[in-house]
Amino acid sequence: MAGFRIRGDRPIDLRVIPHPAVTVALDFGDRPFDIRGAAGRMRSESLAAGLGFRAFQVCVEGADCVQIRLSPLVAHPVLGLPLAELRGSVVALDDLWGRAVPRLRERLHRARTWPERFALIDTELMTRFRAGPGVDPEVAWAWRRIVAGHGQTRVSELAGLLGWSRQRTWSRFGSQTGLTPKRAAMLVRFDRAVHRLVRGDAPAQVAVDSGYADQSHLHHDVRAFSGTTPAGAAHEPWLAADDRAWPARGGTEWPSTVRG
Repeated sequence: MAGFRIRGDRPIDLRVIPHPAVTVALDFGDRPFDIRGAAGRMRSESLAAGLGFRAFQVCVEGADCVQIRLSPLVAHPVLGLPLAELRGSVVALDDLWGRAVPRLRERLHRARTWPERFALIDTELMTRFRAGPGVDPEVAWAWRRIVAGHGQTRVSELAGLLGWSRQRTWSRFGSQTGLTPKRAAMLVRFDRAVHRLVRGDAPAQVAVDSGYADQSHLHHDVRAFSGTTPAGAAHEPWLAADDRAWPARGGTEWPSTVRG
C-alpha cells in the first residue's frame, strides 16, 4: 500500500506497468485520473486493474491518492468477483463497490495522516475479505509456487503435483486469478526481471538469471508487458512499480509514505 501526492504546474503522464497483483487506486482530492489504454479512455477518481493488465497511461494534474496492490488470492474475495471477469481490464472501482467508494474517498479526505488513511483501507479490505468468496486451496498453492519460483516453475507439472487433471487446473486457476498458469508465470518472471533492470543490472545477465532463453526473449516479454524496451523500462517512472521507480521531479511531490 502506498500513499502519495503529486503536485505540479502542468499535467503529468505516468505509464502504469503490469505487476503480479491487482492494482487499486483511490484519489481523495477530487482530481480524477485520465486513463488511456487499449480499451479506450476514461476519467475516474478510482480504478481497479486486473491481474496481467496491459500497460496504460494515467494523466494527472495533481493527486492525493492511495494505491493498493492485492494478491489475486486476496483480490478475489475483496473485489467480490472471480478475477476472470476482470481479467486484464481497467475499470472504475465504483463499478465493483458501488456507493461504498465515494464514502471511503470522503473518509480518506477527512483523515489527517497517512497512518489514519492506511487504517481505513485496512478495515475496508479486511471486512470485504471476510465476507467474500474464497479461493480454492489448490489454486492458492499453485499461485504461491509460481511466485516462489520467480516464474520459472514448470507449469506443466502443476496439475500432477495437485492431483488434478490439466483441464481442471487450467480452468480453476484461470477463473479465480484471471490468467492461465503459464501467463501467470510469465508475468511473475517479467516482474522480477524488470525490477532488476530498474536497479541497473545488465539486460544480458538479467535474462540469464531470470530463466530466459536469451536476451531477445527478455526483450520480447518486456515489450509485451510494458510497451517499451528494456532500456526504456529501466527509467520509466511508472505508477505501479516500487520506491526505486518513484524519482524526484521538479514541482512534483512523490509519495509521502509507502507501507508494504
